[in-house]
Amino acid sequence: MGVSAVVFTTPVSIPKSVPKRHKPLSPRCIHGRTSRISFNAKTRPLFPSFRYSFSVKQSKNGRNFICKSTFSSYSNNEFSSSSSLNDDDFIVVNFYRFVYIDNPEDEVTKQLLFLQDFDIHGRIYINEQGINAQFSGPVKDSLRYVDWLKKDPKFSDIFVQISPSMNNNHAFPKLRLRYKPSLVQYEGGISHLPILESSMRAILLTPVEWREKLLGNLNDFDRKIVLLDVRNGYEWDIGHFDGAKRPEVDSFRTTSFGLSESDSEFESSTDSTDVDDDPLAGVDKEKTDVLMYCTGGIRCDVYSTILRQRGYKNLYTLKGGVSNYLQKEGSDGWIGNLFVFDSRLSLPPSAYKPEASPNGVDSQPDNSTFARCYICELQRLNDLRHRNCANLDCNMLILCCNDCVEEFKGCCCSDCMSAPRIRPVLPGPQRYQKWHIYRDSKLQKDPIT
Repeated sequence: MGVSAVVFTTPVSIPKSVPKRHKPLSPRCIHGRTSRISFNAKTRPLFPSFRYSFSVKQSKNGRNFICKSTFSSYSNNEFSSSSSLNDDDFIVVNFYRFVYIDNPEDEVTKQLLFLQDFDIHGRIYINEQGINAQFSGPVKDSLRYVDWLKKDPKFSDIFVQISPSMNNNHAFPKLRLRYKPSLVQYEGGISHLPILESSMRAILLTPVEWREKLLGNLNDFDRKIVLLDVRNGYEWDIGHFDGAKRPEVDSFRTTSFGLSESDSEFESSTDSTDVDDDPLAGVDKEKTDVLMYCTGGIRCDVYSTILRQRGYKNLYTLKGGVSNYLQKEGSDGWIGNLFVFDSRLSLPPSAYKPEASPNGVDSQPDNSTFARCYICELQRLNDLRHRNCANLDCNMLILCCNDCVEEFKGCCCSDCMSAPRIRPVLPGPQRYQKWHIYRDSKLQKDPIT
């Protein structure tokens, strides 16, 4: 997942150069009563990023399930309101935790056994270095799972984030809970990285601290700052912090910023690393503040250990990632929407903070390729949501205007239009189904519903 950066001295000076165009990559890809969640609608959104505690009470007949949850901020200040969610309302939950797990296979088996009667879909990966989870489900099942997990000392302090589901349904097709050698995909793996050592990871900044540091509200105005966007290029396309250029690489797997200068202990991760494209090349590792952000924080945590090994002293990451920032600070300094790796694909800042602006397209310079149609590069899109190329064997994620969708029949280019496995054009944000559905429909000459 790519890294983009801009170097500046505080206060921030924002460049207006045109980002390089890249082809985006497509991501690869068991129940009803009443639950109440207390919150203050004036100060917190319905689906906040939170550390929370909740209790589950079940009657003797097992039918009345009530889940009371008190959401809190970093300072654990409790707040309440009469507003509530039903236990059958769907939410999307994200968390990760780096912690040593002696027998991850046993942990997988234990969690699968616990979840066998829960209506939870998503990706939950476990290995010796911890857990990484993104899943959707009804409030009652989702919170009971998190509550059960937090009773384990290994996971007692996980930082959980919640966001709204789409159409009150699952955001993932099924549950994939399994052992995975790498919690984050990076070239060469991450098992050798010291991610379990907190001192080797970057210093966490709360959203308020991040905003102050990024906008230059510091006493030391001569200190240099490097801002790194540790995400994919297609994520940048629909939203990013103001001033961050589009990533020069399309995948976090091949990120190499800070690795252009090889030495006796470390060699560059790629022979083609261009010093001119490396924003960390030549910077003073003792005096330069390196700020990194990603969606939820895990990619930054991983990459910060690599930079720490390379001698960078002042590393900072945004706690909880962009999703936590949007919930706490709104869209201040953020342009556009946030890409998410599930069926929703894109969430506006208002999904995290209701009073926030739904998007920041109007504040983007006219010469930027942000939110532009991938094919014609002319039309700026109001609907900041990707679609997959209709060619199943391409499946590339693209932003596309209505004219180009019609002209290219949902494909990303003319070559894909002549491919053997073309799916029908889908209107709006709908997602494609499995190929056999379209294949069988053609054989039977039945319309696709």
